[in-house]
Order: sequence, then structure tokens, then C-alpha cells
Amino acid sequence: MRARLVGGLLVFTLLVGLAVPVSGGERGVGFDDLDSSPVQSTADSSARDQIPSLDPDESHDGEATCPDGPTAGARETAAELESAVERGAEADRPRIVELYPNPTTYGNVGEFVVVAVPGGALEDGNWTLTDGHTSARLPNETETESDRVAYSMAPEETEAMTTHPVGELEGHLRLAADGDELELRNGSEVVDRVAYDRAPEGERWTRASGTETNENPASGHWWPRGATCLEALTTDAEDVIAFTLPDAPEVPLETFAAAEDRIVLAGYTFTSEAVADELRAAAERGVEVEVLLESGPVGGTPDRTKTVVDDLEKAGVDVRVLGGPGARYQYQHAKYAVVDDSAIVTTENWKPSGIGGTASRGWAVVVDDVDVATHLRSVFRADFEGRDTTPWADHQQTATFVEAQPVGDQFTGQIDPETVSVDSVDVLLAPDNAESELRAQLRSAEDSVLVKQVRIGSRNQPLLEETLEAARRGVEVRILLDASWYVEDENRDLVRWLERTADEEDLPLEARLVEPRNRFEKIHAKGVVVDEETAVVGSVNWNNHSLRENREVVLVLHGDEVGSFYADVFEADWEGGSWSLPVGLLVVLVLALVAAGLVGRRYVRFDGDGEGGDRWTMSLEAERVGFDVRDGPDLETDAGGELTVVEMGSMEAIESERRTGLEVDSDSEFEIETETETESESDFEFVSTEELVSQSRSECESESGSHTETETESKTD
Repeated sequence: MRARLVGGLLVFTLLVGLAVPVSGGERGVGFDDLDSSPVQSTADSSARDQIPSLDPDESHDGEATCPDGPTAGARETAAELESAVERGAEADRPRIVELYPNPTTYGNVGEFVVVAVPGGALEDGNWTLTDGHTSARLPNETETESDRVAYSMAPEETEAMTTHPVGELEGHLRLAADGDELELRNGSEVVDRVAYDRAPEGERWTRASGTETNENPASGHWWPRGATCLEALTTDAEDVIAFTLPDAPEVPLETFAAAEDRIVLAGYTFTSEAVADELRAAAERGVEVEVLLESGPVGGTPDRTKTVVDDLEKAGVDVRVLGGPGARYQYQHAKYAVVDDSAIVTTENWKPSGIGGTASRGWAVVVDDVDVATHLRSVFRADFEGRDTTPWADHQQTATFVEAQPVGDQFTGQIDPETVSVDSVDVLLAPDNAESELRAQLRSAEDSVLVKQVRIGSRNQPLLEETLEAARRGVEVRILLDASWYVEDENRDLVRWLERTADEEDLPLEARLVEPRNRFEKIHAKGVVVDEETAVVGSVNWNNHSLRENREVVLVLHGDEVGSFYADVFEADWEGGSWSLPVGLLVVLVLALVAAGLVGRRYVRFDGDGEGGDRWTMSLEAERVGFDVRDGPDLETDAGGELTVVEMGSMEAIESERRTGLEVDSDSEFEIETETETESESDFEFVSTEELVSQSRSECESESGSHTETETESKTD
């Protein structure tokens, strides 16, 4: 038995000596999110999710997902429809250009068809709309200054849904919500024909092709009525404050404290009393403050939200929520604020575990630029004043509140915020333009791509596909994913698949799960760094739902300094704040473990200080899980400040019957903890780190239950 023990110790010593990781971290980075609830995958189900990926050789102005906005593609299509010359069509022929079959009204009252009417009036004739079963006549006398008219069976209701002039149909016509074909006729002649698929509630169909033959009806895209449809903004900024969480929660608080005129804040969840205090103080000194939140976070609204928001309203802050049946966006998931002429954009929620610095690794930036602030303020205004927002006072009467997680301890900041220069800043929005623009950024990579995500929706997610294509053309790619128990299995499977793909295709690609090492609890950042000169910071998760269904805000920051800042943060998190084991300690380890085996002890533990002030622990337990290496937060201290033995996995304190201290040198102190075993002999079983993590996760689940959250994030948090 003892021979087996000594042999195992020698193997362990050799493995430790060979596996000495390199310490990472610059810019003051020492060694070494899905917010409160876990994630479960859900199928993306909306019509917009079925939009095919953009061809890499085509334009990236967003026309595939944003058919009616001021993009180059949309303007071109609109011009074709207005001139009616595409494919040799006769000029000045009316066309069906928009449908609204499934409004949010009871019984779909007010559904309408928009017809492009050349010259503002129909020519004489017998004009009808028909679905092949029912038909309705268009009034010939319709004359307007507009060249588009919305025709409806209930014009009064329709007038509240569109800015087009409304004409009343004569007869009977119902637009099928599950898809149909519709013809515009003049007598027996079919002048135009369109076809549409299932109509999502509250979304309008916009024609995406010009005049077609009778055999090929025109097709179109769905887009939420009232949703913005904007192209990306690019502005010449000079400096930004780049910071990370949990390291620098004071940055947004200081920005709010400096407000003089107005603050608008958009978020998914809001429970931060520190942020609420600053907003309330701003309102009390005369600053105009408005807040927009998601109406239905997955699992319910945290109960602390009610407390902080009620206090905000008492101070005169206007708070609204966005959501409900037929809402423009599946979730209001953007996390940003505009303070006078500065904008804060972050990956984190306005809660202690996010912006408060008690759990999540997040990226954030403050941009002092009038153009960025004005653009985001206009986006906020469009969202805040939409048809699907509700005042907080009304919303809370029917809202579902759930108990919020306890606020954790503040992590010690290791990354200082920095004011760094930028060459330019792009403001991206989802679902408007973010997908195509982010793909373009990845496509531009020449040297490196660094990706940090909570999780990635699927192996064929367009942004991941673009990243793999970068690796195939020789770009060095690294992908870092979260390791929390609720995403660990799927993330580990993805890492293994990426590693196999890299091996099979000989790609310069690496992927791994993060090891926080007492610097944070979990990854909640949604970050990308391209060529160490472009950084992506915002709320978009790498799944189709986030890109195509949610309201998201992202900044693309161009410049060597800002790129280097976030690249250094990535590097430190990639290395995990690892420590190297001194050769002298290996000798002590072997002797101590052999001694423990000889006296029949079942538990041996070593504690020490690593570089940068991090505490580390190594422990060995007989007939259980082998050895464990972890950081100081897993340790409990007694009133005297001495470290108490903490059992692996369950984290239950062990009453030690025997303690021996051994001082190795002036830099490190190690404690050998042993617990008496009832039997005189014990075997030590060495197991893999993966098995150790699996056991710890299983125990964690058994203790805390299986509480899950959809993050697509179907909504990411």
C-alpha cells in the first residue's frame, strides 16, 4: 500500500512540475454571466431567426434583417418599387408593398395592406384585393399626397397603426395569420401578386423584391411595427475610459454623479442600490432622469427591483418597462446609459453581481462623444415611447417578483480603469444592424481574434462560423467560455469540438473554459478583440436570438490603445491567474504526503500565498477526490484570522484533530492539515481535475437545486 502511495506521489510531483502555467496579466492585472440565473438552451423560433446568413461577398449594410430602414439596400429596393421599372415592368403600376396581417388587437381588427399608388390616385377601373377565397374593392376616389395608401376593413383602428393615409375596403377580406398569397387585380387582370409566411404578432411584412411575374409572387421580410431600423453610426471619438468588472464599479457611479442635465438608462434588470442612489440624487438636484427596463426577465423580476424603482419614482424618475404580447423586441436586453454628452455601454446588468462588482467578469466603456450620446439617446427615445412600454406604477400591479440572490462580497480590483485613445467608434444595434457589422469585423481580421463569451448558441452560429473562417485563413483564434455549472457541460462539449476541428484542419485555434482564480466568479462579458486594435463591447450574446430578436447595443472601438487594453484583460483571464509551484515545495509536498500516509491520515492540505497576493490551496484526501487546487474565497477564516480546513466539493468545515505547521521560506507558508481516519491504513486515489470539477458541480446542484434560466441570451442576461 505504502509503495503505491509513494509511487502515486512521485507521479503527482512530476505532473505538477511539468504543468507549470505561465502567469498572465499586465496593466496591473494580477494572477490568478446570465446573471443571477442559469441558462438553458431554447430553440430560436421567430420568423426573423429564419433569415439566412449573409453571403460573405455581399454588402453588410443590414438589408437582410432590416428591410425598411435607411440602409443602402433598403433605399435601392424602395427606388425600384417607386419607379416600377425592374424586370421590364410597365411604369406607374400599383404594387403591394406592405402587409400587417396579425396586429395586437382583439380579433386582428385593423389589419391592412399598403399599396404603392403612383401619383397618389388609382386609375379608373375595378381594383380589388383577393386571397382567392374572399375579395374586397379598393375605392377609385382615393387621392392623397402620398404614393402609398394603407387599405383596411376597419380604417379607424388602422389609423393608429400606420403613418400612411388609410382607405376603406369595400367587401370582405381577411389576411391569414398563418401565411397566404394575395393578388391585386384590375378587373380580371392580375397586376401584382405577393406571398407571405406565418405572420408573427405585431410584425409587418415589407416587400423585399420588385415586380414579379404572375407565376412568381413577390417575397418580403417581417419586421416589428415601430421597431427602429437604423444603419450603424461611425464617429471620430478621441478618448474613452476602458474598464472591467468586478474591478472598477466606481466608474459608472462617478459618471452619474457628474450629470448636470439629463440621464437615460436602459437595462435588463435593475437591483443596484448604489446606482439607484446616484440616479435619485441626480433627480433631486434637477437632472432629468428616465429609466427603461425589460418587463419580463426570465424567471420573474427580482424583488429588490421593486424597492429601488419605487424609490426612484418617489424622487421623480420616470421608469417604464418594455415588453408584452406583440412587443417590438423579444427582450429589452441592452445595457447602456447616456449622461449628458457621455455614454456608458457595458456587458453587465445594473445589479450588484454585474455593474456592482460582486461576481461577473464584464467589459465596459465610457465614451465622451456628442455623436455617440445623441445617437443612443434617440434610440432610447424610440424605445421608451413605443407602443409596447408601460409605466412602472402600472406594470408592478401585475408583475411577477421573485426572491433575488444574496449580494456577494466585493472582489478586490486588480485591473485599473484607463483612459485610452481611440481612432473611431461604431454604434451597433440589434436587431437592426449588429449581425452583419460584427461579421464584417471578424472577416477583416488579419492576425488574431480573441472571443470571450458566456456561451455560444450553436456550432453553426454565424459569428462562430465567421471566426472559424478566420482561423482557416491563418488568423490565430482563441475562444474563452464560462465554466459555471449551468453552462459547463455544453461549453466543454463545444471546446472539445473546436479542438477536434482545429486538429483535423490544422487550424491556429484554441478554446478553453475560464478559471477565475479569485479574480471574479464567472464570465458575463460578451467581448471580442480583433488584431489587438479593435474591441467589441456590448450586450450581444453569440446566439441568433440575441442578434435577431432582442434590443441590444454594442460599441466597436477602433484603436491600438483600446485594443491592447481589452487584449491584456483577455490574456490575463485566459491564463487564469495561474501560479507556478516552487521546486522546494515539491520536495516538502512529497515528504509531507508520505508522512501522512504512514500515520494513517486521510486528508492533507497546503495553503500559501501566490504572486500578486492571491491565496492558493492544495489538498489531498484519501479515498475521495484526490487533489484540488483552488483560491482563497473557498476558505473560511475564524475570528483569529487563521485558515480553517474546508472540505473539497461540499465546502463544509472539518474539525482538525491534528495540525502541523511548516515554514518553507520567507515568501510562502504552508499548513499541513490532517484528519484522523478510523482505520489505520489508507490509500490515496489520484483523479483527474475534470472528475473533481464534475463531483463538485454535482454536489452544488444537490445543495442548491436545479434553477435554470433561458438565455438566448432565449434571453441572455
